Amino acid sequence: MLMKMVEDTKDTMRVLGQKARKAYALLAQSKEAEKNLALSEAAKAIRAHAKTILAANAKDMSAGKKAGMSKAMLDRLELTQARIEAMAKSLEDIAKLPDPLGKVLATFTRPNGLKIERVSVPLGVIGVIYESRPNVTSDAGALCLKSGNVVILRGGSDSFHSSSAIVDCLRAGLKVAKLPLDAIQLVPTTDREAVGIMLKMNEFIDVIIPRGGKSLTSRVMKDSRVPTLLHLDGNCHTYIHKAANKKMALEVLLNAKMRRTGICGATESLVIDKDVLSFLPDIVDMLTKAGCEVRGDAIACKQDKRIKPATSADWRTEYLDAILSVKTVAGLDEAIDHINTYGSHHTDAIVTEDKKAAAQFLNRVDSAIVLHNASTQFADGGEFGFGAEIGIATGRLHARGPVGIEQLTTYKYVVKGNGQIRPK
Repeated sequence: MLMKMVEDTKDTMRVLGQKARKAYALLAQSKEAEKNLALSEAAKAIRAHAKTILAANAKDMSAGKKAGMSKAMLDRLELTQARIEAMAKSLEDIAKLPDPLGKVLATFTRPNGLKIERVSVPLGVIGVIYESRPNVTSDAGALCLKSGNVVILRGGSDSFHSSSAIVDCLRAGLKVAKLPLDAIQLVPTTDREAVGIMLKMNEFIDVIIPRGGKSLTSRVMKDSRVPTLLHLDGNCHTYIHKAANKKMALEVLLNAKMRRTGICGATESLVIDKDVLSFLPDIVDMLTKAGCEVRGDAIACKQDKRIKPATSADWRTEYLDAILSVKTVAGLDEAIDHINTYGSHHTDAIVTEDKKAAAQFLNRVDSAIVLHNASTQFADGGEFGFGAEIGIATGRLHARGPVGIEQLTTYKYVVKGNGQIRPK
């Protein structure tokens, strides 16, 4: 029976891949106006079917609570009327963005008269594997469509009903625009085997983008035969420098940690100069009132008895919860070294009035996003003006930071001649 289930899943995935390749051939011929129409109609469908989406999400939330999901993870999973409206608005924002395709990125003429252009083109068929957050379904589908890519979405089993309802709305937009419905497909099974099969579908899928915790990204890194654009965990830091404005530091830290604890841009560690340890009691007051547990090194614990002792594991932990670790440092160099050593190279911030110190931090911290006097929760494609994002790429190749429509393109060379032949 188990073998038959695996074979059935393989067949299902193969059919999805075949449909995706056919859809890509058709989508490549589409016009910008058609894609924009599909997005605007999808936004209308999401608003019109908000009750259906909320009902589907209620099933997922109920199952999540029964399974003992944490409060932070339930927050990632939950949809509200406001979040549904945000999804619809994001689709409209993406539709308004300039077309990233067909751009002449460079042009030059060779001595033999050949005219060469570097022109932006789609990546192809993209597989997106993600966990919990159903709004990723909408964002990923829309960004891929706008950039001319076909997408196969594999959401987490915990958000299956929500994602299914959202994909129905996206495909409704495709139908109105007379674009191939299979340009956006959702893996129709919660069978975990589907992920492993997807990672080996290099004949159908051009790029895999994982968006989830360490276990997912580690599996993708280990098992994928398809090129990957990695979104690693968000072990983000806020560093309060000795020249920080106290009021600003507290406000930025509270937002960075507690606005939404379950997102990848949430600050997980506070790094603070020993020169401003007097800030700690007020920081602990603020965080404990907000329901946040504070763990710290020996110096931090000595400064405030409410701080629990941290272990070495805390420095590398993405809590995705109302927990913050505190590391005290002697100054800027030690802070940068700690962040580069223990961080995940996602998003890190400094709070200081010293512009020279800020410049050093921004230049030397090896992360995809670095900020000065601002919350790490700005690590978001929408906040960058990208309309949305598929994830925050923390690697070094192809894209880094929020992955929007421009990051979902590659290029080809168009060479024009008038009869040139290459000499022997």
